[in-house]
Amino acid sequence: FATLVESGGGSVQSGGSLTLSCVASGEDLSNYCMGWFRQAPGKKREGVAAIDNDGTTIYADSVKGRFTISRDNGKNTLYLQMSSLNPEDTALYMCVAEEAFTPRLLLYREDFDFGYWGQGTQVTVSS
Repeated sequence: FATLVESGGGSVQSGGSLTLSCVASGEDLSNYCMGWFRQAPGKKREGVAAIDNDGTTIYADSVKGRFTISRDNGKNTLYLQMSSLNPEDTALYMCVAEEAFTPRLLLYREDFDFGYWGQGTQVTVSS
């Protein structure tokens, strides 16, 4: 059984950057598809980016060109580099992992039924 723990969130001004990390422990998730979701108050939870075990990635249109997802399987860690942040990026960011998913399936799964979820790290962007 794996536990996912996110870190790296914080408060930044518009145009700023942050890098989030998600460390998995308890189980080797190197063969899992992993991704980042976010949820802002009063808004629907949405997929941000996903990455397969072979490095295949997919991004939501709203973050394409600004966010980069990556993983270090040796460290069982998932990353999300975020740049050109704007207030609409303010949300709780959570990492997820699911076996035998493609990045597209993970990113757009509407029931959010994944094997593992982290508790999240808050990102706040001020204008």
